[in-house]
Amino acid sequence: MPVGSLFENFSPSTRVTTAVAPFVAAVILRLIFGRSRVTQLLISLATLWFGANVLAAPYSQHMQQDLRNLHILH
Repeated sequence: MPVGSLFENFSPSTRVTTAVAPFVAAVILRLIFGRSRVTQLLISLATLWFGANVLAAPYSQHMQQDLRNLHILH
């Protein structure tokens, strides 16, 4: 299973939402509950999730096709 195939059927806005929403939720929880180990862990995990989404994006078939159309990949 290729890295980017997990989100292949999602629209671009859905992909952005799945990448950003956990981070926003973790920040809101930190604002509500203050600084604790749990909120620090949630922010760390959400940041890793966002990073994984950003790093996996170029491997999706749609983005590779867009890059080919721009003549960046051959």
